[in-house]
Amino acid sequence: MTTLVSTTAEPPHEGFDPALLQQLLDGKYAALRDQIRAVQCRPEFAPVLGLSRDAYRVQVMEWARAVAAAGLSVPGFPAEYGGQGDPGANVAAFETLGHGDLSLLIKFGVQFGLWGGAVQHLGTKLHHDTYLRAIGTLELPGSFAMTESGHGSNVQQLRTTATYDPQTQEFVIDTPDEGAQKDYIGNAAVHGQMAAVFAQLIVAGEGHGVHALVVPLRNKKGKLHPGVQIEDDGQKLGLNGVDNGKIRFDHVRVPREALLNRYGDVSPEGVYSSPIENPNKRFFTMLGTLVQGRVCVGAAAVSAAKNALTIAVRYGNRRHQFGPPDQPEVPILDYRSHQRRLLPLLARTYALHFAQQELAARFDAVFTGRDTAERSRRELEALAAGMKAQTTWHAMETIQTARECCGGAGYIAANRLGELRNDMDVFTTFEGDNTVLTLLCARALLTGYAHEVGDLNPAGLVTFVAAQAVETVVERLHARQIVQVIADAVPSRDEKRDLLERAYQQELFEWREGHIVAAVATRFRRRLSRGDDAFEVFQAVADHAAAAARAYVDNFALEAFSGAVEACEDPQVRAVLGRLCDLYALSSIEADKGFFQEHGRLAPSRTKQVTREVNELCAELRKDAGLLVDAFGIPDAVLAAPIGLPTVTQTT
Repeated sequence: MTTLVSTTAEPPHEGFDPALLQQLLDGKYAALRDQIRAVQCRPEFAPVLGLSRDAYRVQVMEWARAVAAAGLSVPGFPAEYGGQGDPGANVAAFETLGHGDLSLLIKFGVQFGLWGGAVQHLGTKLHHDTYLRAIGTLELPGSFAMTESGHGSNVQQLRTTATYDPQTQEFVIDTPDEGAQKDYIGNAAVHGQMAAVFAQLIVAGEGHGVHALVVPLRNKKGKLHPGVQIEDDGQKLGLNGVDNGKIRFDHVRVPREALLNRYGDVSPEGVYSSPIENPNKRFFTMLGTLVQGRVCVGAAAVSAAKNALTIAVRYGNRRHQFGPPDQPEVPILDYRSHQRRLLPLLARTYALHFAQQELAARFDAVFTGRDTAERSRRELEALAAGMKAQTTWHAMETIQTARECCGGAGYIAANRLGELRNDMDVFTTFEGDNTVLTLLCARALLTGYAHEVGDLNPAGLVTFVAAQAVETVVERLHARQIVQVIADAVPSRDEKRDLLERAYQQELFEWREGHIVAAVATRFRRRLSRGDDAFEVFQAVADHAAAAARAYVDNFALEAFSGAVEACEDPQVRAVLGRLCDLYALSSIEADKGFFQEHGRLAPSRTKQVTREVNELCAELRKDAGLLVDAFGIPDAVLAAPIGLPTVTQTT
């Protein structure tokens, strides 16, 4: 395991061993993470400020080739194509790379996760034999051409066409109008030689929905193939080491075998066939195989939050300001106002880390075939959507708060917080816009409520989701959360419960989730029963539905955090994790105290007690803050922020 060195300026004190906590955080993939850290610490990976866009792109490509050469690019590929057949390792690799340059991370994700993942999961043996090994070594750079200028989240309405010509046994790929051009496509502007292109499949004049095909873009010397037009997207707010571009196809012909045909095929004569008869189910099954992208993006967002907190906490320990009259100045992290800004975010970062670990474990179980239940796959898709939204929003909040907590030092480019903020910004809208993903997760909760409790009118629900595709809705909601959700609790009922009792915290989280889901379902049913338009009904309850999804993710994170505390064997580590879990739970309740008061669960006097407990927990955890960020295991060479390194001295 990577050796940890103390990088805080606070005086030593008796506490837990951060190396033991790092072992818990690294989990089963500790060896893989250490391999990646070792590569990231090599001198050629040191960040260089002020590179031009073109030079930055060249640098990122060189880094990506180095990662591939180290054999760390495709652990999820089958062994015969250079991988380990371990989907969970893909997530761990992406998460660990998230501590370094985020342009490299996205280059890595586009090449090995999206382009490689499309070939692996949507293609068959012919495609695997032809492409996978070359993708894994970066001999064949590629793109994932799904998003269009006119359509992003609504993939079913993409306008690029792939029309089969039985005379030549070819597909003709065409961009019918400007809105149908593929846009914001990573690896497109400079490096991509091929692309997985998502297009409306047309056979014998009949549309069969969106399918993916492998389409050549340029040769190895960079010359575009006939009919392919690519325009550079130019300078972006961040991630300028990634060559995003627009792609247009002018009747580009590819052989019949170019169709990634795991879920839909076309015979030489021009007959379409699919193992999945229902076109909506087929479409969402195809997209579901690509859920890895959302799982990975969420993991990387947590890594970015860890980077920001490591910098800000270490700076808060080192930077001294003010103090008692005629006494030395004190570290700014000693101030409650500073603790209040950073430590609840630190607690939530830990909670989301453990939630991501659980999500990755479920992803691995589904994609290795250890869990073949259709319900598990649908549950995974909804959870990945909700987690991706909440982790990326959390990362943005954390990075901005860390920047402010570091004052002018946080504004210096060398300290990385500005770059981190700019690079992370787009994470909230790629791999699915966060608002859309939150509503997708909410719709899953509503359908789960309808199926498990029957409190929605099933016919009315189907009426609504018919246009939305019922197959996208995951049947999920714990029955235990439904039993007691309708009746509001009497405020005085919980006044004598211990706020630090984990079962009580979990009960409050579960009650909130169940209550919101039931309330949304009731509003939905009432308006449908009076004949309101289904689309308008969902529009009317969307804000409430989004709150249900956020409560669901909060609850999932608390369950995961609690499970990690219980599983921890070292008593000192377990104790500090328990306090941190308390802080996550109570600061979350405090942030939503209006809801708990409005719905009669907590009286105002009780929420004041919650605030007092949060203050006390912040004061108690302040002494452990440096060790808690040390346990993230981010090497100094990778963090690369001078104010977060041990050799820096800070003058006041």
